[in-house]
Amino acid sequence: MELEFDNRFDAQFDEWESKYESLLDVIASLLSIRKNYEIDLSLVGEEEIHTINRDYRGIDRVTDVISFAFEDDHSDLGKIVGGDDVPILLGEIFICIPQALRQAQEFGNTPERELSFLFVHGMLHLLGFDHVTKKQEGVMFPLQEKILKAWKEINP
Repeated sequence: MELEFDNRFDAQFDEWESKYESLLDVIASLLSIRKNYEIDLSLVGEEEIHTINRDYRGIDRVTDVISFAFEDDHSDLGKIVGGDDVPILLGEIFICIPQALRQAQEFGNTPERELSFLFVHGMLHLLGFDHVTKKQEGVMFPLQEKILKAWKEINP
């Protein structure tokens, strides 16, 4: 999988490109995804995420992460062996840095924990996971923690 990283917020967050690439590797490995996907990731401020949330989701407020999946059929995830294929754009993820930092403080997390959690959460949405029902939540939430734990083990 490939990551197209666009930091539109502040240069101090440029270092996150390599962190998100390593998280993407962990996700692909744990979920046995071999298809050649591309993910567009943008780190944004409050005004931009508010506009996206209002215009595309009809919710007139700032949020922490928004994902737009371009692949609706996930039945072949992990089954297709990637090669030199042209990457397929799986979707876009937008992470609001100020909201993420507020949440980290509110939840007692480090900024690194919150920023990595939001990326994993957004990625799982792109891969077809959801948490609308308790059953879905029971699958997605433990998987998020498994991915984050595996990532922390190789990136202490």
